[in-house]
Amino acid sequence: MRSKFTRPRGAIALLLALALSLGVVACGSSDDSTTSSSEEGGGGGAIVSNPENGKVKLTIGSKNFPEQEILGEIYAQALSAAGYKVKSDLNLGSETVARQAVKSGAISGYPEYASTALTSFFGIEPEEVPAGAQPAYEKAKAEFEKEGLTAFPPTPFASANAVGTTTKFAEEEELETISDLEGKSENMTLYGSPECRQRIDCLAGLEKYYGLKFKSFHPVDIGLRYTVLEKGQADLSILFTTDPQLAAEKDKFVILEDDKEVFPAGNVIFVSKQSTAEKAGPDYEKTIVDVQKGLTLEVMQELDARVELEKQTPKEAAAAYLKSAGYTG
Repeated sequence: MRSKFTRPRGAIALLLALALSLGVVACGSSDDSTTSSSEEGGGGGAIVSNPENGKVKLTIGSKNFPEQEILGEIYAQALSAAGYKVKSDLNLGSETVARQAVKSGAISGYPEYASTALTSFFGIEPEEVPAGAQPAYEKAKAEFEKEGLTAFPPTPFASANAVGTTTKFAEEEELETISDLEGKSENMTLYGSPECRQRIDCLAGLEKYYGLKFKSFHPVDIGLRYTVLEKGQADLSILFTTDPQLAAEKDKFVILEDDKEVFPAGNVIFVSKQSTAEKAGPDYEKTIVDVQKGLTLEVMQELDARVELEKQTPKEAAAAYLKSAGYTG
C-alpha cells in the first residue's frame, strides 16, 4: 500500500506550513510582472503594489460558508496588496444571488465552483460536466461570456464529493481507487446524503459508470458522515474532498481516487464582469491567478480546518496563507 494511508498526524499549523511550502515551490512562474517572482523556482512571489491600481475600486464577494469566505478573503487581501481599493461582501448566500450581484455590479467578482456554474446556471446535466479542471473551466467561461461575464483560470484544488472510508478499512481491503471496490462493494455499506441515490457524483454515478452494487445504502445527515465511519456503521461514506477532518485526522480517514473521472470538476473559478476586468487592468486577473497557485487540495483542507475546527476567522486564515506562501510580508 502507498504511504498515503500511513501519514502521521501532526499539528494543523505545521501541516499548513509544510503544504504551503511544497505548493509554492511547485507552482513556479513564467514572467516578471508585478505579482510574479524573479527567483527561479519561486511560487508567484511577493505581490508588489502598483500605484495605477489605486484608481480602481473593487468589491470582492463570496457565498456565506467557510471555504468560500476564506477564498473571498484571499482574493480581497491579495488585490489590496496589489494596490487596488478593495472592500468585501462575504455573505451573498446562494450562487444565484452571487451571480446576480456580479451582473448588477454590486460586486466585482466572486469565487464559484465550475461544476456548480455549469449545472445551476447553464443547465448542463451533471454527467455532461467534464471531470477535468481545464475542460470544465473552458466550458463555463464560454457560457459566462454570453452574459458579459468572464471567468479566470481554475484553482489547483477541486471541492467535490468523494468516496471515503477509514484508513484501517482501506488498508484491510486494499483500497486506493474507486475501481478497487469492484467485486468487493457487494459486501459493503455506503452512507450518503438523501439525494445521493439520484446524483451522478454519488450513488447513481457509482452504479452507472463504475458498475458497483452495494450491500446497502443509507441516507445520512451531512453532519454525521464521519461519525458513521468511526462507529463502524458504514464501510464507506460520501465525503467532501476539502473536508477539514481530512487534514486534522489524516491518520484516520482517506478518500478513494475517482480513477474513471466520473465526478464533475469542482475547481474554483473567479467570476467577474468583463467590463470590470478590462477597467481593472492586467493585475486584476494576474493577482487572482497567482495567489491560487499554492491552493492545492491539502492546503485548502488545512485552511478549512483552521476556520471550522480551530475557529480562526476566514480573514485570519487567509492572511496566514498569503504570508506563509510569500505573497505578503
